Amino acid sequence: MHQPAPPALADDPAGALAAALPTPHHPAARTPSPRRRDRPPVFRWQAELPPAHAVMICVALPGLAISTEQGQQTGSGLEGFYRGGRRLLSRCQVRVAGREPLPVQARMVAADRARFVGTLRVSPRGGGPDPDVVVERTRSADGTERITLHSAARHPLRLPVEVALGTDLAGLGEIASGQAGPQLPARVHDSGLRWSRTEESASVTAAPPPAEVLASPGLLRWELDLSPGGSTSVELRVRPDGATPRRAVGRAGTNPLAPARAAGDDPRVPALLRASIDDLRALLLRDGANPAHVHLAAGAPWRCGLAPAEALAAARMALPLGTGLAAGTLRTLARTQLPGPGPRRGMIPGPHRDAGPHLPPSCTGTEATLLFPVLLAEARRWGLPERDTEELLPVAERCLTWLRNTVGDGVHLPDPQPGGVARCETQAHAHRAALLGADLLDAYGRPGGDGLRQWARALRRAFHEEFWIDDLRGDRPAAARAPDGRLVPDLGAPVAHLLDTGLLGGGRLAPGLLDKVRTERLARLLGGPDLDSGWGLRGLGVKEAGHNPFGHRTGAVRVHETAVAVAGLAHAGYDREAASLLRGVLAAAETFGHRLPEMYAGERRTEGSAPLPHPAACRPAATAAAAGVLMLTTLAGIRPDAPAGTVTLRPVRSAPLGEIVLTGLRVAGAPFSVRIGRLGLAMVEEAADGLQLGM
Repeated sequence: MHQPAPPALADDPAGALAAALPTPHHPAARTPSPRRRDRPPVFRWQAELPPAHAVMICVALPGLAISTEQGQQTGSGLEGFYRGGRRLLSRCQVRVAGREPLPVQARMVAADRARFVGTLRVSPRGGGPDPDVVVERTRSADGTERITLHSAARHPLRLPVEVALGTDLAGLGEIASGQAGPQLPARVHDSGLRWSRTEESASVTAAPPPAEVLASPGLLRWELDLSPGGSTSVELRVRPDGATPRRAVGRAGTNPLAPARAAGDDPRVPALLRASIDDLRALLLRDGANPAHVHLAAGAPWRCGLAPAEALAAARMALPLGTGLAAGTLRTLARTQLPGPGPRRGMIPGPHRDAGPHLPPSCTGTEATLLFPVLLAEARRWGLPERDTEELLPVAERCLTWLRNTVGDGVHLPDPQPGGVARCETQAHAHRAALLGADLLDAYGRPGGDGLRQWARALRRAFHEEFWIDDLRGDRPAAARAPDGRLVPDLGAPVAHLLDTGLLGGGRLAPGLLDKVRTERLARLLGGPDLDSGWGLRGLGVKEAGHNPFGHRTGAVRVHETAVAVAGLAHAGYDREAASLLRGVLAAAETFGHRLPEMYAGERRTEGSAPLPHPAACRPAATAAAAGVLMLTTLAGIRPDAPAGTVTLRPVRSAPLGEIVLTGLRVAGAPFSVRIGRLGLAMVEEAADGLQLGM
């Protein structure tokens, strides 16, 4: 299959994906070994990532600002201002009257801004212990920092203020692999300083202009006057040379995500939805070939570029916020579809993903190719304009043709490399793609729908017979099937995809891959203590060999898979199991300030405990943020059919979080609001003109 140039993603428009990052989906910080051109790369571990769990990350791509809770950027670890994956400023330390302010608070104001507050006592001795100067710093991902001094002194103050600046202009990959160079010498530039390295350069300008600029130590100095009770400010602007200020997509007029809101009995619900949407907006990127088309980056700080499978999965979960993101993602990836001739014709290329010690790396290109027609079909039901659907339909047809050609005379869909295993989640993706793809082809009078349904029925029968294990540990789905028929028995979170179906016309769900008996068995497994950690679904059950609560595929809770399980269990009527997983993620979100990371440790939840963060997890992450949207909207059971002008509601009858009101969603291109009462009854409060409530 097609493999992007390792070790970075070749289709990363922001250039921010590091060259050596041992992350869950892109196992870098490894060196490619010699290989044939037609083989995927093999990597060896070289370095350990700087920890990201204890830093505050402001995101408005392509900009980042990373800080510790101390507020001072010292140049250690990941600290600094970034743009396009390069650190423009690594050191920004403030001293007032010769001393550093005492940090008293640090918090995220929004996804792209952080606020730091420190205090000083500058009055003469005898004035008591109370601080009389407050230093407030507002740091933004767009490369600006505003430093404001507030006086509580009873007399005028004249304070020397000093800001020490520096940078190494290192790329994120260099920082991650421990190869960042020393601080570069600065020179005076305009009302600030400038640094250069080979073809890279950056500058910091200040307003008002400093009274003194010292290039050698990298210092800007002011003498600021403060009246009693007064305030004064200094603003720093960090820019790569030649660049002009540019608003991130999420703050511009092209934002494709509706400003939905939530209210209700559980105060965590509105906070999670607000943070999820804020994070999704922060991760929006413009397509390099067509800036009007936007998609989601995978996550910050490690994966600030396009990851096709995750971009499609996140756009699908975010459909209740409108179809604009789905349209931009589909159009962006349509341009990457591989042409023929050959067996790869119709694939959406993607890198390999580490699958843990029990299975070889999986091909995210396979997942993306199967997700493309699914997202297009469901986006049409949510209100994607017909002209967009018709334009993208040929791309979806080629994805479905690739599916049928790859399966050939067989039934299971294996990994594309010779001798590849057939994974259980891949069969679920393929089954769903066949059914929703057939529905899409029928709607436009295109051939091939009957053949896809026939193959999906054969896959369903074969899965029951050839993918199901029944031994002393009880019956369960296999994780994968080898070409020789051997089953990989490890039970983990990927089995949740077996419950993920898809939206058809008239508010119907596509039949799942499992029958009723096996669905019930899987629901009990997902709700059992082996997989349900109390914080969400473990990547690998605690009874399996090689379980590691921090293993990104061997025990950590991955929020995306937990959300898929919540939605699948709710659709299948297993409210108790769905509610347990949902409450676990809500509790975890609260400890993370409602900004969900892509994963965290799968340690068992106990009274008074908190989930342990994973030091290499992206936060924010596209799939984790979109998962928050999916889980909350699942409670309302919204099943639209915009072409037919109907919407059906199938709320979770047990109302596990009490009353919830969701406003500002989008169905059929118009605002949609729904209330779910404490008895599990749903009522539409706002909808598009002419949209009928289906039965």
